[in-house]
Amino acid sequence: MSKILVIGSLNMDMVAKVKRIPKLGETILGDSLMLNPGGKGANQCYTVGKLGGNATMLGCVGNDSYGDMLIESLKKAEVNTSYIKKCGDIHTGTALIQIDDFGNNNIVVIKGANDKCDEGYLIDNEDVIKECDIIMLQMEIPYNAVYYAIKRGRELGKKIILNPAPAPEEFPEDILNKVDIITPNEIELEILSKTKIKSEGDIVKGAQKLIIQGVNHVIVTIGSKGAMYVNKNGYKYFPARKVDAIDTIGVGDCFNGALAVAISEGLSLDDAISFANVAASISVTRKGAQSSIPSREEVDDILHTIKEGMPI
Repeated sequence: MSKILVIGSLNMDMVAKVKRIPKLGETILGDSLMLNPGGKGANQCYTVGKLGGNATMLGCVGNDSYGDMLIESLKKAEVNTSYIKKCGDIHTGTALIQIDDFGNNNIVVIKGANDKCDEGYLIDNEDVIKECDIIMLQMEIPYNAVYYAIKRGRELGKKIILNPAPAPEEFPEDILNKVDIITPNEIELEILSKTKIKSEGDIVKGAQKLIIQGVNHVIVTIGSKGAMYVNKNGYKYFPARKVDAIDTIGVGDCFNGALAVAISEGLSLDDAISFANVAASISVTRKGAQSSIPSREEVDDILHTIKEGMPI
């Protein structure tokens, strides 16, 4: 099994449940407050670990109780957290989230210690980068660190998976041609490709623009519809399993982590996408991000059922 290194953010999500989102200047009473381990990097690494992958996390937290909680959550998924840096001069990254009775939300992210996950920190952990086989990245840490990891990873012959979330307006010219697999959603694809996405054809057109810039494989997640895989030879649509979704928080992170696990086990990209689709379909039937990640047994059972043509 290949070793997966996830480089990215760790946030404590503070989720306030409210009947409605308050107006500007208004004070209302909330129904509940939950603290949920989050951050795109941590969510993806947690998924890798829980689904049986060989997972190591590089990222930064504050020397505070939230940082301890985030590390402990990853340990429960059997992630190697030895190299996560605890910073004494800044607090752990935090996301302040309000969710109303209709599913609407607003989110304020305070990056905190995630800004310390910089190029210098990655240089200090060169040995960790050398020891891995797959590097998975997102865009919630300083861009220069992401670009450094991509360049250094390519120099060392590592497979690079980039989840461009949140999407920057553009990448430096020498970055995308060093990425093996990029996994935008429709909105992120629209930003990166500067293509208005309104149809399946637009998705293919936008993805092909990234292929022209040097990416080998583009996997576009399209919510409840599933995923679209595009490479230089063509494209293929992978429909999602039909479920009653109750919470989509972290579903993209679940998909990405599951994809990395399948690839690390030598599955074809087609099979890896099908595996990731099933994992994501389970996660949306549960609340939370890391708390919604399925077990490997659950994913394998559904894949077996689908393969046998049995009703699910």
